[in-house]
Amino acid sequence: MEFSEVVRRRRMVRAYAADPVDPAIVDKAIRNAVRAPSAGFSQGWAFLVLDTPADVARFWRAAAEDVNSPDRWLAGMMSAPVVIIPCSSKAAYLDRYAEPDKGWTDRDEARWPKPFWDLDTAMASLLILLTAVDEGLGACFIGVPPAREAAVHAEFAIPADWDPVGVITLGHPAAGGAQGSPARRPRRPLEDVLHRSSW
Repeated sequence: MEFSEVVRRRRMVRAYAADPVDPAIVDKAIRNAVRAPSAGFSQGWAFLVLDTPADVARFWRAAAEDVNSPDRWLAGMMSAPVVIIPCSSKAAYLDRYAEPDKGWTDRDEARWPKPFWDLDTAMASLLILLTAVDEGLGACFIGVPPAREAAVHAEFAIPADWDPVGVITLGHPAAGGAQGSPARRPRRPLEDVLHRSSW
């Protein structure tokens, strides 16, 4: 598929068929993810792949409250056969930029204009979403509710210095999922978002 077509077709999928996902596609998605930009080539990202029914169920029990009586949105999301949790490590970036070629030996987080550990991992996540489209699959990027982060950390033994930046559900798209905001809101026209020379 042409890259522009992959981008055009990318959308958040909120319901999945029961068909399994080829593990080779999941591996390809992660291989593509680690090609994302990374400040100082810090590569402070890691990806927890949950691809068995038992592990996916464990995730939803840790991350959601109403798994026994889910609404339409949650029921659709829970139907995904694969869940990927992209995690970022601030420590990896602070350590990298304390090395001699960077020289920020004080490891002061205030030097960073934005949390690049999260930004880089988010860009890696987008490459997973695009790989899904290219492989004929669907995917959705959602967040872990703040009140449930500790439970997700504990359930999967995620180290304390690694933080989920979100969650990617992955599978074969199915009808019947909850409609997302694009069904109710138009895409902003290019002339509203593109500025040249000045705002």
